[in-house]
Amino acid sequence: MNRLRQALDPFLLLLIATVALASLLPARGQGARIAEGVADAGIVLLFFLHGAKLSRKAIWDGARAWRLHGATLATTFLLFPAMGWLLSRFGPVPGDMRAGLLFLTLLPSTVQSSIAFTAIARGNVAAAVVSASFSNLLGIVLTPLLVALLMQRSGGGSLVSLSAVEAIVAQLLLPFALGHMLRPWIGAFIERHRAMIGRVDRGSILLVVYAAFSAAVVEGLWHKVSQGELLALVALSVAMLSAILLCTYGLGRLIGLSREDAIVLQFCGSKKSLASGVPMAGVLFPAAAVGPILLPVMIFHQIQLMACAWLARRYGGRPASEGDAAMVKG
Repeated sequence: MNRLRQALDPFLLLLIATVALASLLPARGQGARIAEGVADAGIVLLFFLHGAKLSRKAIWDGARAWRLHGATLATTFLLFPAMGWLLSRFGPVPGDMRAGLLFLTLLPSTVQSSIAFTAIARGNVAAAVVSASFSNLLGIVLTPLLVALLMQRSGGGSLVSLSAVEAIVAQLLLPFALGHMLRPWIGAFIERHRAMIGRVDRGSILLVVYAAFSAAVVEGLWHKVSQGELLALVALSVAMLSAILLCTYGLGRLIGLSREDAIVLQFCGSKKSLASGVPMAGVLFPAAAVGPILLPVMIFHQIQLMACAWLARRYGGRPASEGDAAMVKG
């Protein structure tokens, strides 16, 4: 029971509860409009806080360690999207899940869990902070660009319209830039109240998820997605994560990274950010499409946490001389 409790992310349980609430009591009519307005405000707040939390030093440090961070960014924004595009076009992906699976592969890396797993595995924690932060910073621009480039409407044309671009600027880029500009004045407050800020982050994400799944349920989401499709999505997520973990391990050896830096590449390069994916989906896609698009992101999120927690404990429990051998087998 304790192992099960450790494996399950408490925040994911809240997400599941939010999806269940939206499925049973979806917001409709005026309630839906209010929910969407509150969710939009939550997205603005979320990216304002992201900007306020990112130090300028992390940006400059990221520019210096070019081999490690370049490899992490290449894995996150080139290798993963190529895999997602091939699977969505030619793989055994259920039709309604194709857009969500591709969107998942276009997201930046996680921050908190990448750093935490690197620490457990006795990797280079400072480099993990820089790499994950750099990935999220660039993801604000690169993810919408990749969506515009790779994701198409069923009738042809990009899913990202001019209004979506304006929303990206207004709800993502401007709040992020404003938060970062105000960091000299509010940074100390953010650091002192990290726990409270974390709850605000999570609360904002839950609001977006409720609004998104309410709209999707009203449009008949659970009549369109079968149990077999969900199982297929789980299997594809496991296969993708396994492939990317092997690729990041091989890439680390190929470019001659130290064991500590190779661990950073493996954990920062293999994970996708639910915290970034939820608000970005809310901005980029029509309300009724957000729920189905977020399903693969939520499923992959839990699988990556369980797999990487096991892997980090395995690396961290061995002497450094045995760590490389463990990485070969793991």
